Amino acid sequence: MNLNLDQKIIIVSGGAKGIGKGIANVLAEENALPIIIGRNEDDNKKAVQEILDFGGKADFVTAELSQPEECKKAIDEVVKKHGKIDGIVNNAGVNDGVGLENGSYEGFLNSYHKNVVHYYLLVHHALPYLKESKGAIVNIGSKTAETGQGGTSGYAAANGARNALTREWAVELLPYSIRVNAIIVAEAWTPLYESWISTFENPDEKLKSITSKIPLGKRMTTSEEIANMAAFLLSEKSSHTTGQLIHVDGGYVHLDRSLD
Repeated sequence: MNLNLDQKIIIVSGGAKGIGKGIANVLAEENALPIIIGRNEDDNKKAVQEILDFGGKADFVTAELSQPEECKKAIDEVVKKHGKIDGIVNNAGVNDGVGLENGSYEGFLNSYHKNVVHYYLLVHHALPYLKESKGAIVNIGSKTAETGQGGTSGYAAANGARNALTREWAVELLPYSIRVNAIIVAEAWTPLYESWISTFENPDEKLKSITSKIPLGKRMTTSEEIANMAAFLLSEKSSHTTGQLIHVDGGYVHLDRSLD
């Protein structure tokens, strides 16, 4: 399917690794120009080079998005270089394990800055350009806001906020024909997930115990599967879809996990 994303300038926060990288790659395959925003310049350069190597186009801005002033600088740099913004994928974040019993006020607030404050600020600063392009916004979220996980209050609360902002922005931005949707991720295979699995005494056994509870195919969701949905939601092919929380998770959240 041709998504008609040719030459669209689309920001992907956290686009150098994992799900964000998958999204940037698919956008480039669709002839868009993803702009990766991430804190590590070497990682950003590597991800962009990989896209260039397969014949796509991409660019990057190095920014520490947990610092509010860096969010504005990043948007300003994109506009200065490319002149427009057609879409934003808010993806950067980390499950930082700031719990209730073992957390702190400072840790909880820091988790918000790592996981949702920059979602707001990137869109806030990019909004004049999104209004011009009648662009689209995709927020990447996590099942933790709906299912809980234990020991990660900051991340779960931030994801609840991501869901709420998706619905709120969809309403506020209706007059500008800007669509806003979220993709909710459950068990997706990424470098961070692989690192987490490796901390267990028997990683293969732990992974099998997780995948056995994923109804569709008894396997992890891939970054590419999430990326394909993101590209669709950014495109005119989803022209009457807004305010939706779309679960790309093999039925993990909503189907009976006892299914064989």
